[in-house]
Amino acid sequence: MKYVDNIKNDVVNDVTWNRIGRLAVKGTRALPRASVEYALDKFPIIGWLPRYNYRWLVNDLIAGLTVGLMLIPQGLSYAKLATIPVQYGLMSSWLPSAIYAFMGTSKDLSTGPTSLIGLLTSEVVEQLEGEEWSPSEIASAVAMMMGIYGLIIGMFKLGFLLEFISLPILSGFISAVAITIILNQMGSLLGEPNIGDGAATQIRDIFQQLPEANGYACAVGFTGILLLTILDKAGKKWGKTNKIVWFLSITRAFITLVLFTGVSYAVNRDRGDGNFLFDVAKVKGDGLETPKVPSATLLSKVAGGSIAVFIGSAVEHTAIARGFGVYNNYVTDQSQELTYYGVTNIFNSFFHSMGVGGAISRTAVNSACNVKSPLSGFVTTAVVLVSIFKLVGTLYWIPKATLAAIIITAVWPLIYSPRVFYRWWKTSLADFVSSMIAFWVSLFVSTELGIASSVGFNIVYLLLRQIFVRVKTIPDTRSELAVVLDEAQGLPPSDTRIPDDTRIFKFADSVYFSNAYRAKTSILDTIQTYHAPIFNSAYAPEAERNWSVTGERRVAKLRRAAGISDTARLPPIGLVILDFSSVSHLDATACSHLKDLVKEVKKYGGDGIEFRFVGLSGYVRERLQRAKWRILEGTENRENNASEPATLEDGPVVRLYPNVALAMVARRDGRSEVEEIQNSMPEKRSHDRSENSGSSYREEV
Repeated sequence: MKYVDNIKNDVVNDVTWNRIGRLAVKGTRALPRASVEYALDKFPIIGWLPRYNYRWLVNDLIAGLTVGLMLIPQGLSYAKLATIPVQYGLMSSWLPSAIYAFMGTSKDLSTGPTSLIGLLTSEVVEQLEGEEWSPSEIASAVAMMMGIYGLIIGMFKLGFLLEFISLPILSGFISAVAITIILNQMGSLLGEPNIGDGAATQIRDIFQQLPEANGYACAVGFTGILLLTILDKAGKKWGKTNKIVWFLSITRAFITLVLFTGVSYAVNRDRGDGNFLFDVAKVKGDGLETPKVPSATLLSKVAGGSIAVFIGSAVEHTAIARGFGVYNNYVTDQSQELTYYGVTNIFNSFFHSMGVGGAISRTAVNSACNVKSPLSGFVTTAVVLVSIFKLVGTLYWIPKATLAAIIITAVWPLIYSPRVFYRWWKTSLADFVSSMIAFWVSLFVSTELGIASSVGFNIVYLLLRQIFVRVKTIPDTRSELAVVLDEAQGLPPSDTRIPDDTRIFKFADSVYFSNAYRAKTSILDTIQTYHAPIFNSAYAPEAERNWSVTGERRVAKLRRAAGISDTARLPPIGLVILDFSSVSHLDATACSHLKDLVKEVKKYGGDGIEFRFVGLSGYVRERLQRAKWRILEGTENRENNASEPATLEDGPVVRLYPNVALAMVARRDGRSEVEEIQNSMPEKRSHDRSENSGSSYREEV
């Protein structure tokens, strides 16, 4: 019965059980309303459509038409990049814009196939090539897995996980991807048939096969690049003042596609299928295919490879949405964008389509058209559907060199300038290293390993920074500037000397499982270095020794490094002050190691050593109390608790003070004031203490 009563008492008084109960009650009450709000949040059109101004229809119509004309050549080109039949680029392009009208939170964002998704998808297709599935089926399975990942993260509002991809990593990764895309297109651009895989092999094969290059393909390809570049430069120079030049510039890919498709039809239509002057896309298709769910076996095979495709495209998608939201003064919802991303890729995968996401070039054009709402997506969908049902036969004659030219000019601006990487070098060595890992590994090994290794490096770096937490000790004497700063932080005034038997430690960060042991070791090392043990301590030379001398050797080494030669003159340790003012979090491991610290310091210096805490936040204090620490207010409870033992049955007893100065000068239990302790110290010991510690001593670990 007593056991049952203890359980009941524990449930009633336990902080964790009480918190679970409060959250359960609060969640139950809020569930109906929150469910309705959550559902409405997933379809933003419900909120903005009633406020739609019908005068905006003209802007949305022009923007949707323009983006649709861009999407046709880009969809074909990026499908070629993904190594699937190019008509599936159009199949991938019609649905995303329509769904975005219902679920999108950005008026500017244009979604569909992208060069990044095309390249990363091609790597997964290459891995499974030769098995029972066609390239389009593999690409649709990749799109399905991208959708599943995006839907999970979006529905549970876990978009913050993508913040582990830092800007330096993105710069290196995207630059490597852009260079890889260009290398992949050089075979089509030059008409060289046998270009291998991998950046090093491709560079070698391109130069080796230059004598075998197809002159007609080179002429078409490089003329296309020249035309695209001229129109781009003209738009940047005169587009703001001349609407015709602006329209020609933003539709340059469509113009180039139409022009060189006409040239190809004119010169190749009377030639046999194997006797064309240059390779053509041979687009085939008869409308939309019957929807089909990718097989479970195929999904399991592409699940791992799809992670890199998802990470790269999801980061690109959310960054574009956020960036244009800031530029045009509205707010986007990252989690909702990922929910849309997931839904779209799942539905798109039913049509043997490749994955889709936000595209920077089309989004920029959409914004430049002064688009007013996501309704422009319906117009874009209509344009793509017309091309699927009416223009597929015409698109048969598109030169592969023209598609390569469109791809190369689209991805060339994605290569970051060397100045950007030099800026990472100047700012942070760790960020520069992570960008270089992402760049070189992605370029010469694989994109999946490139992003995984660079993110892994960043995570390890952050963990090491937390593990090697800095614990500062307050020096005995200070410069005038240090005195002013210390007084502003509540440290002892300049005319108060820190007693020789006192050590003050300040945590520089939160303490938890990854750095708690090192923080404890750092404090203990400092105490053992600058303070003498009690006579019967295991660390003292007079004590009875056990078999191990590792501890003694470690202490001796620390003292040699600190320049301490005469250990007989070291003062004892009597007071340890721990400053928690920079600590916002403690976990169970940290609480346990702090208890061990108290035990080990008292074992080293005697049971009379007193611990005092400073600057505990309410959260940290509650966490310590839940770990069975007894925390007493230093000034208020001094008289009433002077006779209490240093430790209680259920945990240590410590006193809490508002600042370091009060913690240092307050009367100690059963002893005189600090000033009396200091005055009772032999002058010689104080002198030696100053020599041993050093007036400028400040240890950081």
